[in-house]
Amino acid sequence: MISFSEAQLLAWINPLLWPFIRVLALFAGMPVFSQRNVPLRVRIGLALFISVCAQASLPPMPVLPLDSLPQLLGAVAQQLLIGLSMGFAVRVVFAALEFAGELIGLQMGLNFAGFFDPSTGSQGTATARFFGTMVAFLFVAINGHLLLINALVQSFQVFPVGDEPLRFLRVAQPQVWGAEVFRIGLWIALPLITMLMFVNLVLGVISRVAPQLNVFSVGFPLTVSIGLIGMTATLPLMHQPFMVALERLLAVFS
Repeated sequence: MISFSEAQLLAWINPLLWPFIRVLALFAGMPVFSQRNVPLRVRIGLALFISVCAQASLPPMPVLPLDSLPQLLGAVAQQLLIGLSMGFAVRVVFAALEFAGELIGLQMGLNFAGFFDPSTGSQGTATARFFGTMVAFLFVAINGHLLLINALVQSFQVFPVGDEPLRFLRVAQPQVWGAEVFRIGLWIALPLITMLMFVNLVLGVISRVAPQLNVFSVGFPLTVSIGLIGMTATLPLMHQPFMVALERLLAVFS
């Protein structure tokens, strides 16, 4: 008859349990994977697969006894907090580019084309949706998923399991990351905003020089056309600010 003790069972489960909880919390907080159209079985299976593959790079996990409920709850809360914060860091970068699309669409006049986004359950605009789709493809194209997995593995070195569960809040301070949405978004949208502002300035001068010209019938297609040309020209350069912002936020975990 096969028999094993509680110590042996904990030694088998603990190295896999804590990375699994942290990766699952990451998937629950990051874009794309947190959407409702991604099945829960896919998230669980992928979290288990990453946890198993990362075992060779992870430090030794502490063996917490099952009868110590405060230690178990503290460790689980720590994994959930770090995983959700890492997903929130990625979501901040995605939201920054979508905010840049909102600003560009506002200057182009395309924010009138608003629609309901069923994937997020909120109101969106055409340019913000376009930037959000592009950044999802860009995240995979520049190996952002590998950078994220590397930061996840490194986070076990910086924030070990069971070592002061609330230490992460003091070191990382994720409550201030929301300001990055406006800073990064304005940084990305600033060239197009400047160009469209110059176009509006020229249209204002033309309306003063030739009052008989209907500036609204000319200005709207002109600003939309120049905005689309500017988006096409700046789209290949988007990976640089995206990569810089992603690396800066994920550097907290590594």
